[in-house]
Amino acid sequence: MGADEELVKAIRGGLAELADAAKAPAMQAYMKSDMPFRGVPKPQRSALLKPLLAERILPDRVTYSATVLELWRTAEYREERYAAIDLSGHRAYRRWQDPALIPVYEEMIAGGAWWDYVDELAIRRIGPILRADRTRVTPVMRTWAADASLWRRRTAIICQVGARKDTDTELLRDAIEPAIAEPEFFLRKGIGWALRDYAKTAPDWVRAFVDDHPGLSGLSRREALKHIG
Repeated sequence: MGADEELVKAIRGGLAELADAAKAPAMQAYMKSDMPFRGVPKPQRSALLKPLLAERILPDRVTYSATVLELWRTAEYREERYAAIDLSGHRAYRRWQDPALIPVYEEMIAGGAWWDYVDELAIRRIGPILRADRTRVTPVMRTWAADASLWRRRTAIICQVGARKDTDTELLRDAIEPAIAEPEFFLRKGIGWALRDYAKTAPDWVRAFVDDHPGLSGLSRREALKHIG
């Protein structure tokens, strides 16, 4: 089975109807995107997708994955890729959120290569799969932490944001340490974000981590200690 072309067509058609040419250039400029925007803000996109995704439930895992990737790969506007991410996380497909989906999300992370795609996929897709199946996913995240792609590396660093007491501190450490000396802003910011978030749960651990890693950038250090001093 392939993608549900009718659903893809309905999503694209709906976004085209909502298009606002006056808003699109500013949205594209803000996101520094080569791909153009339709000019559809998130609330309008969500209102469009809610009935479409509820009324046309995809019948099986293969069709679901194929439809997500069809919408993603053939997108001409950035909102179409946002819609692919929205579809991937729809509650009707929660039972399929397991390690078999990681190649799908990896393609989207590596191909999207920008924070608006990657952060949602890292935290809301990869993160829950990791916590549900640490045995299979933890080694993948360790591999990504040393990958040439900064977006796989950022994913490994931030995928536990929101995990709170379920945070695997060994994995968090192993994801952060290879990036400490990197000058790349998105890695430094990701390190700070991951540590700042975990500081809500374990401030002493975060403070000790920062103290033990004097090579952390000023940005990472400030973010990590933002709420704990």
